[in-house]
Amino acid sequence: MDIEIKKSEKPVKYDAAIRFMENRLDDLNDKKCKELIWVLEHDELYTAGTSSKESEILDKSIKIIKTNRGGKITYHGPGQLVCYFVIDLKKRKKDIRKFISIIEKTIIDTIKFYKIDTFADKKNIGIWHKNNNEIKKVAAIGVRVSKWVAYHGFSININNDLNKYNAIIPCGIEDKGVTSLKKIKNQNYDNLENKLVEYFISNLKNSTF
Repeated sequence: MDIEIKKSEKPVKYDAAIRFMENRLDDLNDKKCKELIWVLEHDELYTAGTSSKESEILDKSIKIIKTNRGGKITYHGPGQLVCYFVIDLKKRKKDIRKFISIIEKTIIDTIKFYKIDTFADKKNIGIWHKNNNEIKKVAAIGVRVSKWVAYHGFSININNDLNKYNAIIPCGIEDKGVTSLKKIKNQNYDNLENKLVEYFISNLKNSTF
């Protein structure tokens, strides 16, 4: 599978990442480049997707960056792994729901490698963990499709500051919390980005898609 894998060691500015993906999308449509999977971190910021509402901002002093991805308001920051992609659905079946399910399976498989069970929820997009009847989100997903190319991505909370979510209603969901892998299970997650890429490529390759 001819996909470029890009790994950024230092935090990447959000607007620079979006510009890079949008340029990549155009080049991919013009057959000038490969598809892309890009893992990185952002410095602290809040972003609002196309279905977000002003009422979901609880702390009006924070700066919100509006973006064209799907979804609502979320937080990015140190200790959170972000995976962006530019994937051509024209090479596969033009099935957005199927592609989302591949992302969900990739996150679940990756976290399962660390002996943690998580699940997807049809009503509330993202990946969730249940502990003592308490359900909390550990990964957020926000995808946009343009000319049948899927881009933007998803994020996994590894060891980020969960207090930052108090300023918003994360992803517009009021009755469930947010957690991180380190909070669920205190162990080493240094190789997580490599496992994530491995599962993402495998799931793209092996799905009937």
